[in-house]
Amino acid sequence: MTLRTLDTLGDLAGTRVFVRCDFNVPLADGTITDDGRIRAALPTIRALVDAGARVVTASHLGRPKGAPDPQYSLAPVAARLGELLGAPVAAATDTVGASAAEVVAGLENGQVAVLENLRFHPGETAKDDDERRAFAQELAQLADVMVSDGFGVVHRKQASVYELAQLLPSAAGNLVAHEVSVLDRLLTAPERPYTVVLGGSKVSDKLGVIDSLLPRVEKLLIGGGMAYTFLAAQGYAIGKSLVETDQIATAKRYMADAADKGVELILPVDSLMASAFAADATSENAPSENLESTFLGADALGLDIGPASAETFAEAIRTSKTVFWNGPMGVFEFPAFAEGTRAVAQALTETDGLTVVGGGDSAAAARTLGFADDQFGHVSTGGGASLEFLEGKKLPGLEVLGWA
Repeated sequence: MTLRTLDTLGDLAGTRVFVRCDFNVPLADGTITDDGRIRAALPTIRALVDAGARVVTASHLGRPKGAPDPQYSLAPVAARLGELLGAPVAAATDTVGASAAEVVAGLENGQVAVLENLRFHPGETAKDDDERRAFAQELAQLADVMVSDGFGVVHRKQASVYELAQLLPSAAGNLVAHEVSVLDRLLTAPERPYTVVLGGSKVSDKLGVIDSLLPRVEKLLIGGGMAYTFLAAQGYAIGKSLVETDQIATAKRYMADAADKGVELILPVDSLMASAFAADATSENAPSENLESTFLGADALGLDIGPASAETFAEAIRTSKTVFWNGPMGVFEFPAFAEGTRAVAQALTETDGLTVVGGGDSAAAARTLGFADDQFGHVSTGGGASLEFLEGKKLPGLEVLGWA
C-alpha cells in the first residue's frame, strides 16, 4: 500500500481541514526560541489556504498532565504562524470546547486557526483506546477532512494522530510525505557508498537502528558518549567516561558483525578528556588506546571526539554518496566540546550526495553551531519517529494513512 497524500482528497474549497502539526517548539519565558517546526508546516498550510480550505491546525507542546497549563499554551505559536503566513491566525483557548467551536465556525475560505494544546485534554494520550477515540470524535466535529503533518508524532498512537485519521477522510501532508520518501530511500535505494554516523550518549538508544542499518551500509561511524562503550569493549581504559557495562557484549557483537559483513566500523582514535562535566572544565586530548594518559589520569572524562577522529569522520562522510547522521559527537552545548559535532555537520554540507540529519539532538546541534537546515539534504522533524522508521517498525500514524 502507498501513503495517501493531499492530492487524494479532491477539491477542498470551503472544506474544514484539520491539520495535525508538530508545533512542539522550545519556549523561554513564553518566547519561541526556534521556530523551525512552525516553518516546516508552512508548505502544507499554504497549499490548503491556496485551495480555499478552512484550515484548523492543532498540535501538542511540552508535557502537560492532561489539563490546561499556561506555560504550554499554543498562543505564541498562533502569533508566530500569523507572522510567517502574513495573515491573521485565530487562536482558540481550548481544544474541543466553546472557544474551539466558535473559532472554527468563524473561519472563511483560506483562513487559518490554531486550537489550544491537544495534551490539555486527557483523551489525547490516554492509554485506553475508547478514551482516545471519544476525544477523536469530538475533534472530528470540528472538521470534514484530516491531514497528518506532524512527523514527530506518527510513531505514537494518539487521538489526533491515529483515531482521528480513522474517523475522517485523511491523508499525509507535504512534510510527512517528504519525510517518508527520504527515509524510505535510506532503507531501500541508497546511493553508494552509504555511511551512517551515530552519536549521543547511549548504545541502548540505538540498538534497533544499528541492527537495521548495519547490513545496508559501507561505513558505520560511532561517536558521542556511546563510543566509550565500544572502546571499553576493545579493552581500552576510558577513565570516568560514560559507559553502559551491560552493553559491552552487544558492542563486541556489532564489531564482529561489521567485520563479517565487510562494513567499516569507525570508532574515535582520540578524545577530548575533561576534568569534569562542565563548560569550563580543564581538558586535554588523549589517544583511544589509553584515554587515561592525560594528566587527569583515571579521573578523565570524555566529552568530545578528538581532532584526529573528527578529521577521519569528516573524510568518511565527504567521500560518501548517502549519509545519515543521528546524535552529537560530544557535549556540543559546551563550546569547548563542540568541535567534533561541528566537524561532522560541516562535512555533511560538503558531501556530494544525499545527507540526512536525523532530527532531535542532531538538528538542534547543527542549528546551535550555526548551520542552516538548507545546507543539508534533509533535516528530519522527528528524532524518535525517524529512528523507529529506520528500525523497520510499523508506525501507527503512517499505517492509518495507508503506509505498510
